[in-house]
Amino acid sequence: MNPGYELITTPDALAARIDGWKQRPWLALDTEFLREDTYHPILCLVQVGDGESDVCIDTLAFAPEALTPLWALFADPAITKVFHAPSQDLEIFVRLGGTAATPFFDTQIAAAMLGLGDQLGYAALVEKMTGIKLDKSLTRTDWSRRPLTGPELAYAAADVRHLSDIHPRLREELAAKGRLHWLEEDCARLAEPSRYRNPPDDAWKRLKGLARLAPTSQPIAIALAGWRERIAQERDRPRKWIIDDDALYRIAERAPRDLDELAALKVLPPKTLERHGAALTALVTEARTSIAPALTLDEPLDDAQKALLKRLQDGLRGIADALGVPASLIAPRADLELLVRVGASADAAVLGGWRREVAGEALLSIL
Repeated sequence: MNPGYELITTPDALAARIDGWKQRPWLALDTEFLREDTYHPILCLVQVGDGESDVCIDTLAFAPEALTPLWALFADPAITKVFHAPSQDLEIFVRLGGTAATPFFDTQIAAAMLGLGDQLGYAALVEKMTGIKLDKSLTRTDWSRRPLTGPELAYAAADVRHLSDIHPRLREELAAKGRLHWLEEDCARLAEPSRYRNPPDDAWKRLKGLARLAPTSQPIAIALAGWRERIAQERDRPRKWIIDDDALYRIAERAPRDLDELAALKVLPPKTLERHGAALTALVTEARTSIAPALTLDEPLDDAQKALLKRLQDGLRGIADALGVPASLIAPRADLELLVRVGASADAAVLGGWRREVAGEALLSIL
């Protein structure tokens, strides 16, 4: 009985498939990976659909270098790669293959541009477009376990099968509305490899509570975030296993001068204190003497700014309603607040590309 998918576990079988895929104008892609106790995701399976067949590639069966032809295929500019919300897939491809599998077509963004829903999940999109209700009972499968069962592989293959079905329809509808260039622009921006790399010096940008810290505490938090990122990458362990955000903020606020003061905070497990305590206190001491200005401050909008923000929101809502798309697709609240604070020189996505054409100029006229 044909299971409805092909499982590839050898270089020869992969090479044969790649030769055929090179002739395709597009390929539907998905991955299954494990990321529970590591910093980097462990790629377990790559699914490829071409509209005629669905293939599961058991990446754990291959030496890393044996997958090089696959990464080269995904980098082929003549082949469009079709994904749904692919940020985690692209992170994996950038790390293992050096590129983000370009050009690509994101069905989640396409759905939003067609007014089908904002950040619509894959199962919801498939049901909306095909009437098929997906079985998600195997979502929590341990994809690193071998052998995978037939139902598990069929479940994984179904993702690219449905992508293959809905992608042509979404593309046709975008083209009919004159919005295909919107998607191409957004996907090109999301394909920039630097988006999926995490240099330790930029780790502070992910600290959601940084702006709430006092200016004297911010340099400490920034130094701690960079240190944590380096250690997590070196040891290939999740950031929170090194030091979680609550502990990081507490240390930044209290600025312990020695191991006794650090231990007194009671925010670190004994093993972490023993292993990293000296490094952390040295880092705090150095950062305390930093004369760097605060990088971010959580200054509330004044009454006039709030009124201007409300006018921008109302204007954006009217534009979005006329286009039949979510207002957040055009500009998130953060973009509008940036316009309020900075004005026409704001580094906001709504002031560039297709967003400026449909809304940016109109919003600037409100300022």
